[in-house]
Amino acid sequence: MLTRFFDLESHGTTVRTELFAGLTTFLTMAYIVVVNPMILGAAGMPVAGVAVATCLSAGIGSILMGLLSNYPLALAPGMGLNAYFTYTVVKTMGLPWQVALGCVFLSAVLFLVLTLAGVRQLIMNAIPRSLFAAVSGGIGLFIAFIGLKNAGIIVATPGTTVGLGNLTAATPALAVLGLLVIAAMQARSVRGAMLFGILSVAGVAWILGLARFTPSSFHLADLSSTAFRLDIPAALDLKGGVGLSLVEIVFVFLFVDLFDNVGTLMAVTKRAGLTSPDGTVPRMKRILLADSISMLVGALVGTSPVTSYIESTSGVAVGGRTGLTSVTVGLLFLCTLFVAPLVQAIPGVATAPALILVGAMMMGALAEVQWHEPGEAIPAFLTAIMIPLSYSIANGLAFGIVSHAVLKLVRGQARAADWLVYVLAALCVGRFIYLA
Repeated sequence: MLTRFFDLESHGTTVRTELFAGLTTFLTMAYIVVVNPMILGAAGMPVAGVAVATCLSAGIGSILMGLLSNYPLALAPGMGLNAYFTYTVVKTMGLPWQVALGCVFLSAVLFLVLTLAGVRQLIMNAIPRSLFAAVSGGIGLFIAFIGLKNAGIIVATPGTTVGLGNLTAATPALAVLGLLVIAAMQARSVRGAMLFGILSVAGVAWILGLARFTPSSFHLADLSSTAFRLDIPAALDLKGGVGLSLVEIVFVFLFVDLFDNVGTLMAVTKRAGLTSPDGTVPRMKRILLADSISMLVGALVGTSPVTSYIESTSGVAVGGRTGLTSVTVGLLFLCTLFVAPLVQAIPGVATAPALILVGAMMMGALAEVQWHEPGEAIPAFLTAIMIPLSYSIANGLAFGIVSHAVLKLVRGQARAADWLVYVLAALCVGRFIYLA
């Protein structure tokens, strides 16, 4: 039945290979069960509830992707999007996390409508691939900076804005040790290196008394602390109506999620040999549809936007070629539900090295930018550098889109087909004027 449903024979794979590929992908991305609750916990969300929501959304999303699209793409709450949710929407804009979840839900509804209408595909074709890469690299810097700050490796200083912390202090020293341990395991291609590294650092922290291992009783009912707690009416009433705050949040969720999907999709399908001869990806609409529905589910159960994971390439590397790989990942995440609330016992010093190295892995996308070409290099650089320095993915996106549009104009390369780029650039300029 599985062979027929997922068309395994024509893809040159077997049930055993797909199951092993699913296990491999799961191990490489299981760290999200620990890291996502830590990031959203900084927004005031219940850590145990977010852990359960993370497993549930990743499980449902991955299974849905496998069944709808038949691609080996695994989904989970996105790194970068969770940082934007916490550090920009909640901490900078001052929105309660319930309202922020309402914004995620509204974004998901809009995504679903735009996907069915074919508009998301239109946006995908209008934005240059170099900006996709720049956003990924910029978010990588952003996440790494948050990890370095949380570990005390980088601290605020009055003279130079930021500086090196005291590496002989217990927390920074342990974070550096964790960084080296995880990096060494990744260099040795250890499956689940990120997860094992987090747990080992947490163990050392408990032994040294830097953290207390006092997990409370837990059960799946912990999900009720985040599930269906979203506040949609308040999200619609931002600034006395559907104002620029809501537009900006939806704008960022839309583009970052779209860029994440396109970048991951191209990497996974190329590695698996699943692209068409003309370079396009078959069943694109189904992929985006699964992504939209998964984001809706994530908002309802209580987590930041769900998106596809580049770690899916690890499963492809060991032979995964169909949606059975994704379904396997999803089932493993659902099994993890029963221990997910234990993540409340993981100290922040254990997750900081993971954030730094996740950021490092995301930097690889910048290799796709043609740095010798100013028309690509300048917008890409502005995008990547403004995200961490302004603590805002929206600012980085705006700088990149506006500079890309301006450079096309001054070089005489503007075409009628690029109208959407100039509309987006005008909106970004209007946003800067409003913020000023």
